[in-house]
Amino acid sequence: MRMLLVGFGAALGAMARFAINRFFEKRPHPYPWATQIINLTGAFILGIFSGLHLNDSLYLFLGTGMMGGYTTFSTFNFELLTLWQAKPKLFYRYFAVSYGGGLFLSFLGVLVGSFGQ
Repeated sequence: MRMLLVGFGAALGAMARFAINRFFEKRPHPYPWATQIINLTGAFILGIFSGLHLNDSLYLFLGTGMMGGYTTFSTFNFELLTLWQAKPKLFYRYFAVSYGGGLFLSFLGVLVGSFGQ
């Protein structure tokens, strides 16, 4: 049952990520906006889920599954490598905003989720 919760959540998260990517594909830009927005919103939402102290089944579905399918570390790293080679200034911005913003938004999400208790 736990595997199904994670699998169904991951499918929904991946579909959401796909929709956001499609939106940005229609607006080409050298900066990887889609992945950054996806990962930053994912960090915030996962922080909220953590702050809410969801029961195990709900966290498996929403946190591990849905946010695991929604966010993407492999694409992020590929884009970092590509920027490093082609546009080093954008590399540093992408790196700093992704990691710094992700940590900040995770903490903010935990605070927001804690107010929901």
